[in-house]
Amino acid sequence: MPAITADTLTLPRIAAATPSQTQRPVRSITSGPRGYEGEGFPVVRAFAGVSLADLDPFVHMDQMGEVEYEPGEPKGTDWHPHRGFETVTYMIDGRFAHQDSHGGGGLITDGATQWMTAGSGILHIETPPAELVESGGLFHGIQLWVNLPRSDKFTAPRYQAIEGEAVRLLSSDDGGALLRIIAGEVDGHAGPGATHTPITLAHATIQPGARLDLPWNRDFNALVYILSGRGRVGPVGHPIQQGQLAVLGPGDRITVAAEASQDANRPALEVLLLGGRPIREPVFQYGPFVMNSKSEVVQAFEDYQAGRFGSIPPDALMPHRPRSS
Repeated sequence: MPAITADTLTLPRIAAATPSQTQRPVRSITSGPRGYEGEGFPVVRAFAGVSLADLDPFVHMDQMGEVEYEPGEPKGTDWHPHRGFETVTYMIDGRFAHQDSHGGGGLITDGATQWMTAGSGILHIETPPAELVESGGLFHGIQLWVNLPRSDKFTAPRYQAIEGEAVRLLSSDDGGALLRIIAGEVDGHAGPGATHTPITLAHATIQPGARLDLPWNRDFNALVYILSGRGRVGPVGHPIQQGQLAVLGPGDRITVAAEASQDANRPALEVLLLGGRPIREPVFQYGPFVMNSKSEVVQAFEDYQAGRFGSIPPDALMPHRPRSS
């Protein structure tokens, strides 16, 4: 996993727990089923089986890959609409090209994040670039949907390109874990992502036998998703492994530890940590629209069909089809 790495011995350390702080207990652990998205790229449905109340302010998350594509196999999405939320695409391995109807776009690669606020409505495409389709290669990332409160559902669309080098890097107190803060803050250190809904999003690499113990905003919910490897989560040390999501209860800190023995092809425990301030509003999601009511989703379909989400640019990026042999 080439997502940004660093020598943890040279980084700021996360402060140890104080006697007044409490560890967040594990409320549930679920396993995400496998499926396919877009034109057929494999995903793990990370939030499947978890109530929206436990996820709030998040709505949906897919782990894309991890897959080693043969030449001609990489796939993405074609042009499609969104309204009422933000999409966050974090690429750990590989490359994804993005373009949208409001002028945003670029190449997301190895540790970079694309943060797109769909707001009032946007069209976009995410697809592997032509050279990756032709050559094949490793592809691994996350797409997260962050809800917007009713007051921001119709905010102007926005695009943020967060390069991997911009994330805030911290070390666990023993130097055995590297934390990359993409958005929000941990222990007074803020990541570069600008969000409408207050959240924290971070990716940790925990070496075998090491432990990450970090403070977490008491007003936020707390979710721990295992990208790769095996470990334990919470004060009791519940076992957790690749493709599983832990929902944590109230408290001040999150603890995740890596098993001393990991698979040879996955030398460390890779963890996504996310949480936010719950919006506590009705959620009505249908396809690419996340609104507060069915009538608002119907209106979103009508607005999309009427061309009110913008138009596909004349020089639009399109899915690349491999050359026939």
